[in-house]
Amino acid sequence: MTDFYLDYNATTPIDPQVAEAMLPFVHGLFGNPSSGHSFGVAAREGVDVARGQVASMLGCAVDDLIFTSGGTEANNHAIRGVVSAYREKGDHIITTAVEHPAVTEVCRYLEKYGIRTTYLPVDEYGMVDPQQVEEAITPETLLVTIMHANNEVGTILPIAEIAEIAHRRGVLVHSDCAQSIGKIPVKVDELGVDLLSVAGHKLYAPKGIGALYIRPGVELAKLMYGANHEQNRRAGTENVIEMAGLGKACELIEENLAEYASHMRAMRDRLEQGLLESGHDARVNGHPERRLPNTCSIAFRGVEADRVLASLPTVAASAGAACHSDQVEVSHVLQAMGVPTEYAMGTLRLTVGRFTTAVEVDRAVAEITEEVGRLMPAGADCSRRRQ
Repeated sequence: MTDFYLDYNATTPIDPQVAEAMLPFVHGLFGNPSSGHSFGVAAREGVDVARGQVASMLGCAVDDLIFTSGGTEANNHAIRGVVSAYREKGDHIITTAVEHPAVTEVCRYLEKYGIRTTYLPVDEYGMVDPQQVEEAITPETLLVTIMHANNEVGTILPIAEIAEIAHRRGVLVHSDCAQSIGKIPVKVDELGVDLLSVAGHKLYAPKGIGALYIRPGVELAKLMYGANHEQNRRAGTENVIEMAGLGKACELIEENLAEYASHMRAMRDRLEQGLLESGHDARVNGHPERRLPNTCSIAFRGVEADRVLASLPTVAASAGAACHSDQVEVSHVLQAMGVPTEYAMGTLRLTVGRFTTAVEVDRAVAEITEEVGRLMPAGADCSRRRQ
């Protein structure tokens, strides 16, 4: 049987329509967008179209958007750029305990140079309390950087409320929206953010392309130096092929988001229901309502998730913990949520996408149910189910 994919939060395939939009810049329109001749002009037109498509999806002006090499660069540019540009005003950043390493590692790097970081806790659902954000703000706070949706459990965080609180105190807000774009609506004015990161490979565009929204009036120090590309904000000859891909991917999202989300939710719910009704002791991690429509973080008590995944015949997915002979390495997200070890060690992250089918979901339920049962310790109580 052919392997099938339930790891869409890790990366997505390139949508065929995205690949088609990239082809002209692969086969003929190869010019440097900075060149004044016809080859360069054609390439520049491709960049302009792509920027307009991304900006339209986000609801911002084209001049407020720069292309990057991906979400990691966008996060680095936003966080380090604010700290460098506003360093004389303070030395404090606020984030959460469940951020992606593309944010937490930037903060830890800056801590070596005197920047203080507050890592806010989350509740059992992975939700941060906006009131704790307000309590953490000091006169030295430069930036609040909090993800829009968690990549492991899918919890959607209250960014608009957090942004309103931060702005009352004169603090800038950045949100890593790598996981939310393409699954739920993401508009810069509705979120109220000053900076927003986009990762192409999470939304059916190629790897190696992303974007950063910068609200007018926000100063950012450069992350890379060179010529004056991207409004003199990000040096480097434009990656026209992948920019065209990202632009088309964003256009598809703007036109079809409701349809995409409805399909993903149906597939996720079918998967989740089947696993919860399997007879094993299982629980779902993440917020019961404010959760991405494609994400199922399901924990089976008393089994090791990495062993389950290794034994599945065809399912490709991710584990929330790695189990070794003498210890269990639980993800920082599940730790922050306080998921009991006996459940955390058996957590599978199953994420569906726009190409997932009901046949694949039903096969996944059957395979996972069988393998969990096979690996369950003898005599274990599998009669309870929790959500």
